[in-house]
Amino acid sequence: MTTIRAGIIGGAGYTGGEMIRLLLRHPNADIRFIHSKSNAGKALHEVHEDLFGETDRVFDSAWSGEVDVLFLCVGHGEAKKFMDERGKEFDGVLVIDLSQDFRLKREGNCFVYGLPELNRDAIREARAVANPGCFATAVQLGLLPLAKAGLLGEVYSTGITGSTGAGQALSPTAHFSWRAGNIQAYKTLTHQHLKEIGQTLSQLQGKAPGIHFVPWRGDFTRGIFVSSQLRCDRSPDEVLALFETYYAGHPFTRVSRKPISLKQVVNTNKCLIQLEQTGSQLVVHSALDNLLKGASGQAVQNMNLLFGLEETAGLQLKPSSF
Repeated sequence: MTTIRAGIIGGAGYTGGEMIRLLLRHPNADIRFIHSKSNAGKALHEVHEDLFGETDRVFDSAWSGEVDVLFLCVGHGEAKKFMDERGKEFDGVLVIDLSQDFRLKREGNCFVYGLPELNRDAIREARAVANPGCFATAVQLGLLPLAKAGLLGEVYSTGITGSTGAGQALSPTAHFSWRAGNIQAYKTLTHQHLKEIGQTLSQLQGKAPGIHFVPWRGDFTRGIFVSSQLRCDRSPDEVLALFETYYAGHPFTRVSRKPISLKQVVNTNKCLIQLEQTGSQLVVHSALDNLLKGASGQAVQNMNLLFGLEETAGLQLKPSSF
């Protein structure tokens, strides 16, 4: 059996915590270090309380080059700084970055965009992978089949995310007293994931469609539900066939003929998609867990591809439906 030696930089946040939980149970993973600047020497369960009784490990103050894959679970801007300062210490190590630092194509950027439903073959050959954003994953998976068919024009998307989408640092909108019974639009039409969405869709369609995106903060902890509306003159049966054909063979993205809900995907690496059409107006609903398929779960999926494992290894997770 293949054993993958893994290291985690930034193990104290939400994505780092999810990475630890997944790798502890992955049949091929051996965690060699879990680095945290602010929590070095503390037991993991002092920060991630659900890990009490699961592991006696502590956060490491240093990192070692004796790994096969390195997960960067640090804040935006920190991943590039780390690679610029310390990257040479990890020559020969595969890198998976969960920040937004390497998602956009630019000169000198050797990272492959890590959306398996788009770039699975390229990921298998990559040395470095830029994990997609959570909202970006949900929006893109709802639109990829239409982009491939050249059917995207103006798209109007609305998406709602839970409090974990804002990260673990305290902010006024993260407090329970603010979130409870509340909802708010934010970064209307300017969300940072729009650039990577445009980059991805233009890869399939030749030019970026107009994506008009309104994200919302919701009164729940985890998950994303996106609805994208556009004009489409194909029949409902034709559109359904486009989606089912595109995602055939992709184990985590499923097209449902019934209404979907958030609880179907929370605590899983799945993305569910549902189509509704009235005349020439098509609405594509997509739902996923922002910390799993939208972050750490997709990162492990990319690790599996990098090392030639079954794509689903360590990711057959139980949903919580009630």
